[in-house]
Order: sequence, then C-alpha cells, then structure tokens
Amino acid sequence: MSDRVLLRGGRVIDPASGTDEVVDVVVAGSLIESVGAAGSVDLAQPDLEVRECEGLIVAPGFVDMHTHLREPGGEDREDVRSGTRAAAVGGFTAVTAMANTNPVADNAAVVAEVVALAEEAGWCDVSPVGAITKGLQGRELTEMGEMAAFGVRMFSDDGKCVPEARTVRMALEYAKTFGVIVAEHCEDASLTQGWQMHEGATSARLGLGGAPRESEEVIVARDILMARLTGGRLHLCHLSSAGSVELVRRAKAEGLHVTAEVTPHHLALIDEDLKDYDTNFKVNPPMRAEQDRLALIEGLADGTIDVIATDHAPHAVQEKEREFDLAPPGMTGLETALGVAYTALVEPGHLTVTRLIEALSTTPARILGLRGQGGPIRAGEVANLVVFDPKAEWVVATPFASKSRNSAFLGRTLRGRVVHTLYRGRSVVVDGQADDEMPMTRRQDQMPRPDAKTR
Repeated sequence: MSDRVLLRGGRVIDPASGTDEVVDVVVAGSLIESVGAAGSVDLAQPDLEVRECEGLIVAPGFVDMHTHLREPGGEDREDVRSGTRAAAVGGFTAVTAMANTNPVADNAAVVAEVVALAEEAGWCDVSPVGAITKGLQGRELTEMGEMAAFGVRMFSDDGKCVPEARTVRMALEYAKTFGVIVAEHCEDASLTQGWQMHEGATSARLGLGGAPRESEEVIVARDILMARLTGGRLHLCHLSSAGSVELVRRAKAEGLHVTAEVTPHHLALIDEDLKDYDTNFKVNPPMRAEQDRLALIEGLADGTIDVIATDHAPHAVQEKEREFDLAPPGMTGLETALGVAYTALVEPGHLTVTRLIEALSTTPARILGLRGQGGPIRAGEVANLVVFDPKAEWVVATPFASKSRNSAFLGRTLRGRVVHTLYRGRSVVVDGQADDEMPMTRRQDQMPRPDAKTR
C-alpha cells in the first residue's frame, strides 16, 4: 500500500474550516499533502494510490467522547485492540476510554496501561478518562492532578452517579485548577431502584420496573448549579429526557461552562421498542418516550446538545441472553453510529450532514482539546479522515469488529456507511474492511510518561 493516497473527487465537508466542496485530497505519510480542485492531481505519479470518491463524503475522523473498552478486567466483552478496531470500522480516529474498568482507572498506572495497549493496537487515538472518585465509590476524590499531568482530559465515574453535591463541587473546583472536564452520569439512585426501563405507560403494560425521567433531571439540575458555583467545566453524559435538554439550554443561555452529549440509540429508539423484551434494548439511561426523543433531536439541532457519543457498552452473549431483569444495560455502538444517526437525523431532514459531522467529530475534538482531530482538512494537518457513502444502504449483521454483538439494530436497514478510515495517514479501513495486516504504530508524542513513582 502506497505512502501517498489520493482521495479523488469526494465532497469534503469540514466544519472546522467551513469547507463544503468537491476537491481532491492527497495524503502523504501522516499528513495531508494538498487539497485542490477536483481533477487537478496528476494520476500518472508512480507512488500514488488513487481512491475514487465521487459521490462520497470526506470528513474529519469521528471522535467518540464515551467509549467502554472494558480493558483491563473485562476482556471477555471487549479489549482495547478489538474496541479500537471497531472504532476504526465505524469511522472513528479517536475515542475516550471510560474509567469503569477492573481495576478502575483511578490512578496514572492504569491510565498508562490503557495508553500502551492503544499504542500497540494502532487503530485510533485513545484518550483515557480518569475516575472522579477512588474505586468509583463516590466518596474520596482521585489524584486528578497526577492523571491530568499524564494527559487525562476528562474525569467521570460513568456507570455510577457521584452521589453528593459536595463531592461534585470539589471535583469541579479541582478540575478547574487543572483545566480538565468533569463528566457526569446523571442518575439519582434513590429514584431508580429496581428499574428495567423508562417509567411510563409502556413499563406498566410490560410489568417492568421503571426509572422516571426526573431521576436524570434532578442530577442535571444539581450539577449545573455546582458548575455555576465553581465555574468548572461540566459535561453531561448521554442525556435522555426533554427536561434535561431544557435545563442545559438555560445553563448555556446563562453562559455556564456546560456541554452535553446524546447517543445514537436515544435519537432513534423509544421505550415502546422494548415491547418484545429484547435485552439488547436495555440501556442506562433507558430509552424514553417519543416526546423525549424529539426534544433530544431539537436540542442537537439547535446546539443545546453539543455531541453525539456512542456510549459503546459491549457485553458477552451470555450476559445479555438472560431474563430481562438480570441482563446488564448497554449496547455496542461504534460500528453503527454513523448509520443510525444518518438514518434517524439526516434522512428525515432533522439535521444537515454538516451538523452531523460537527457533532460526531469537530465539536468533541474541540471540547477535549485533541490535537490533530476534528479537522481542519488542509495541507500540513494530520490526516485523520473518514470517507463515507451517504446513499449506501446496509443491514446490520454479525460478525462485528467488536468482540460483542449486543446491538438493538441487528437486522435493521440503515443508510450511510463508512468506506475508508485514515488514521494518521494510514488506511486502517479500506472499502469498509479493517486492514488487519497493517503495521503496529507507536505514538510517542501523545502523552507524557509517568515517572517511576506512579508506575
């Protein structure tokens, strides 16, 4: 495979520079060599590999702010290599690895292990998330400064909500000191005991315990107040309710440092989709009512919600193939993210394709401060790119690149599919297939190494 690749005649959509035009993009080594008028590149160059991109969209590689890679400790469900391979197939050139591993990523040593595994795998950048509290126990803060010095940009106890406002306040104050983000899983556990799905008419009809939308909204409101009090940067994970959207809208109008994400499945599915008791539809937070789904779409369209994040949560087959009340919540999402979002948002006219790319790439890269991600697509920049076909229809089916297959979209027809993914100039996905023969990569410049004491 050549070190120089021409993406010929694709529609380049780059929110970072405001570009939306049909051009030729030449990639050489790890960088973009040139961006020029379509047909301007000499095809006779002997070292040039040509990829015809007419009718395809070329965009900055996607960036996922919410990925569970499971390693260390959950390698039966996913590991860093399989998870980042799945990310590349889905068009992602960077992901954040959530901290609820075993052991928990609550210190620099675990963070270093995840970084090393990602470097060895070489499919995409991995930015580890540090835990807010030690052991995710919600009490004692972690050594955030130590992890921030190592390059951690975001802290979260995701999977669990920080139970006390005082702890959130202290975390936001420390985060402000180090210029990092506190990301919250918004769930008041006192309102969700015994929950299986959203509390409403459907849960009553199915005989399943419900979690009211207020269980999310009360924490969203609490943490926004703490962000106002401290001036810290707060990111709200996987919003699911109309009330949460309105609370964030008011916070932004006030000028608070608050950002928010929504998953593709919360944009596409509702509580009524659980009618067949399929455990693949069981997620946390649960899919809610149609009115909530529409409010999430509106919030994403008007910028109240900043980011589409997958909350990729792989589980082993035997974990999901159990009674509904015993099955863990969560679904895979990296490989279906584009198709689900394009089908649910762009096809019906809720979102422009530019806004979709902004929410999947440019904005999460900006929030996290990731160099070389999210664009712009111009000469001299790192070649982290995705090429996708907006017209391609495909049926979601196994096998996945992920180790797990717990997707609610199995058997569904989606529109919009990744064709090529270029990570630091290397074609890690070609014609929709992961290049398993690619050489390993080492990214020595991504993060500083901890000293011997933190090992």
